[in-house]
Amino acid sequence: QVQLVESGGGLVQPGGSLRLSCAASGFTFSNYAMNWYRQAPGKERELVAAISSAGGGTNYADSVKGRFTISRDNAKNTVYLQINSLKPEDTAVYYCNVRRVGLVYWGQGTQVTVSS
Repeated sequence: QVQLVESGGGLVQPGGSLRLSCAASGFTFSNYAMNWYRQAPGKERELVAAISSAGGGTNYADSVKGRFTISRDNAKNTVYLQINSLKPEDTAVYYCNVRRVGLVYWGQGTQVTVSS
């Protein structure tokens, strides 16, 4: 079955960086676009970054452009989210996501907390 396992979150000071990872299994990873979402307390889940199946195309939410970078390693079945210049408003649970055969799959999420 499809499994997505996020890791790499933590507590970081404003201006710091983190690299989130999402390890995928149960499907042909290289055939599918992958997405990173986040959900802050009391807010709706929002799409922050997306990457095409081969990695040649990326898209970002306006709020993270220039600070977040999505990438993938199809040999490792892993998608990454490099987060730089972190702000307190980036505090959220970060999820990876794949849409496959009409279904949407989510990982369990990884908490990112930005605080001094």
